[in-house]
Amino acid sequence: MSQSSDAVRPEVTRLAPYNAGLTVAELMARYAPARIAKLGSNENPIGPSPRVAPAVAAAVAAMRIYPDPASRDLRRALAEHAGIAAERIMIGNGSEDLLAIVARATLRPGDRVVTLYPSFPLHEDYATMMGATVERVAVRPDLTVDVDALVAALATPCRMLIFANPMNPVGCWLTGAELGRVLAAVSPETLVVVDEAYAEYAAGPDYPSAATMLEGASHPWAVLRTFSKAYGLAGLRVGWGIFGEAPLRDLIDRVRTPFNVNAVAQAAAVVALADDTHLAEVVAGTLAERTRVGEALARLGVTVAPSKANFLFFDCGGDATAFAEALLARGVIVKPWKQPGYRHFARVSIGAPEENDQFLEAMAELVGAPG
Repeated sequence: MSQSSDAVRPEVTRLAPYNAGLTVAELMARYAPARIAKLGSNENPIGPSPRVAPAVAAAVAAMRIYPDPASRDLRRALAEHAGIAAERIMIGNGSEDLLAIVARATLRPGDRVVTLYPSFPLHEDYATMMGATVERVAVRPDLTVDVDALVAALATPCRMLIFANPMNPVGCWLTGAELGRVLAAVSPETLVVVDEAYAEYAAGPDYPSAATMLEGASHPWAVLRTFSKAYGLAGLRVGWGIFGEAPLRDLIDRVRTPFNVNAVAQAAAVVALADDTHLAEVVAGTLAERTRVGEALARLGVTVAPSKANFLFFDCGGDATAFAEALLARGVIVKPWKQPGYRHFARVSIGAPEENDQFLEAMAELVGAPG
């Protein structure tokens, strides 16, 4: 074994590098296309509320001062927004920071963690990093959540149940009845963590927030949200979590680094949260484009998973990495999925209409329009 391998914990060697997706600069260096559609990272093509820029400028003027370590203004704003006590809210450097904090605070070597699959890789990676064992519950062949299999997996008590709703990368979701079945199967000692990064896009009669359904539950729980997607603050990294009880949040908060969210990000999030009109415009535009792109892919004969998020998970008909490379040559960035069993799938974000058109033109070239 090399010195490098000896220097780190064995759990670290089991982690695969995070598939962050290609940047515009990397694509330009590789192919120098005339135009680029960056559709690999589920970013908001419209961007944040126009009110954010002045708030950012004001915060930058005070950059020599440490940020509020408790993010008090943002927590108060979120408490009013969600109708809960601020003491139950934690702020993170993106919701992925909160995933890491929760894992470090709660998981022990040998603990069993149940998750949906294919998954957001960090749901598994942070558990693996702590020495826990991950049990995957795969989606059904029609790319919907296998609720029966998930309930069966919970029949044996586990330390943590963690999943995204809507799922990332697939986009499918648990309805209220389905989520109710899952939560009813959870053992009292299980920590339930629901990642709702895409909840703003999913809101509707057949999509419940777990924060509402878990309220008053006897087992510990946390529901995580982010400002990176619908609010358009991906570059500033702000996530937030609701915890079932303030004492649980207080204990887990001890693992958080004290200045984990910078002052610019805190100020931007407070202002973005208050602009309901902009959020509604972002969501409406994305949902309309998601429908249009999904229908166009179906006409090309491409299998697409049902989605309530700002992306679509589609079957490339072969190796997704090679397929994504062919798209790169046409100026389109998507994310080929690299988890076993789904390496013939890729995830494409819903971008601006002209980006989506560029993607669909490239897809027509690669898969061939039906005769």
